[in-house]
Amino acid sequence: MSDSKFSSLPLQTALLDNLATLEYHAMTDIQAQSLPAILAGKDIIAQGKTGSGKTAAFGLGLLNKLQVKKFRIQTLVLCPTRELADQVAKEIRKLARAIHNIKVLTLCGGMPFGPQVGSLEHGAHIIVGTPGRIEDHLGRGTLSLEHVDTLVLDEADRMLEMGFQAALDRIIGDISEERQTLLFSATFPQQIQKIANKYLQAPEVVKVESTHASNTISQHFYHVENSEQKLTAIRLLLLKHRPVSSVIFCNTKIETQKVADKLAGYGFGVVALHGDLEQRDRDQTLVRFANKSASILVATDVAARGLDIEALDAVFNYDIAHDSEVHIHRVGRTGRAGSTGYAFSLFSDKERYKVGLLEDYLERSIEGEILPDSEVLQSKPFLPKMTTIQIDGGKKQKVRPGDIVGALTGENGIVFEQLGKIQMGPNWAYIAVDKSVVKKALAKLVNGKIKGRNFRVRQLT
Repeated sequence: MSDSKFSSLPLQTALLDNLATLEYHAMTDIQAQSLPAILAGKDIIAQGKTGSGKTAAFGLGLLNKLQVKKFRIQTLVLCPTRELADQVAKEIRKLARAIHNIKVLTLCGGMPFGPQVGSLEHGAHIIVGTPGRIEDHLGRGTLSLEHVDTLVLDEADRMLEMGFQAALDRIIGDISEERQTLLFSATFPQQIQKIANKYLQAPEVVKVESTHASNTISQHFYHVENSEQKLTAIRLLLLKHRPVSSVIFCNTKIETQKVADKLAGYGFGVVALHGDLEQRDRDQTLVRFANKSASILVATDVAARGLDIEALDAVFNYDIAHDSEVHIHRVGRTGRAGSTGYAFSLFSDKERYKVGLLEDYLERSIEGEILPDSEVLQSKPFLPKMTTIQIDGGKKQKVRPGDIVGALTGENGIVFEQLGKIQMGPNWAYIAVDKSVVKKALAKLVNGKIKGRNFRVRQLT
């Protein structure tokens, strides 16, 4: 497709006008390659890296064909994690805001079942959810997919990796074969081809290059002898480069928690993300990292998949990924939107074969570089500038971000510039504030009122 403007597509006028207000003018590669086929009603298999714009690609496609006056579930979007589902639903709502009365509902595990049943009873056009929870609703008879004509499998490779094959079979078996199926995947293992053969009809294949321009991401590799030296190497690199925001990838949950605990012991502002965390702890971990009140996130690939992480300065591969495409996916989280990023990878003799596979994939030789001088270990660990406050009041209590800003910056309060990101939930709000004024901010919220009410307030640690 030679014209990269959204206006060249047969999209509804309301969608085009909204895209202009969002300043979405030129399509990304994956959008330009997939949208014509999606709008033509074809099945597709699309492979692209994180940040490629795939959500807008399938979001515009499903919204363009949606029949708003028919108030029934017409689209199902399946995602591997609750975080990705929330992110996808948010993007679809943003794309749909010029079309009145479209209802998007998220159904994910880790959330109370009852309120979801109530929401379903009120109806929806689009369901975004995780396979496990969607399967639960089908089993209990609280969800019907009989009118679904569009199925989206987002991050399909991770859904399979997380063991959702049986759930996918159960769910897709409840959807009419006269549907359009859109499959998006960052990597393309053999299982994806099996799913495509089973559930897609004459799909068009779209593949956007997964490699990254050398002028935006600088990759560095270091040979280490053992796990102890790996930890020292991570400390050396962190203290040398001092990234404001970075992710350290490990291959196992045990290693992830171990590395996070060790770095915390050395004084770094670090949080861990892996499958053994309770949902509340997972949510708070993500909030603290997203609003810059934790500088370092140590994570497994599955846990970090689909996270909406902006402005990541560096990625560290504590372990080399088992798959070369996964390595590219990890590295692609830095240097986004044309900014410069760094990727530091550690490898031992046991991982030499993975490095060999990477050399073939990247078409370059990989030699271990010299680590920073040990003198850097004498410098103090850098700490995040912000900290996070939780208020036990949110959208259901009609609390808005402006109400919180007013409560904090009123008489004898903090200044607006000392506030960071504010995230609102149904019954909670998270506010990032400058560490230097956290006591003052807490006092304002504890002693003052929001919307004429007192709410419980605490600092997350």
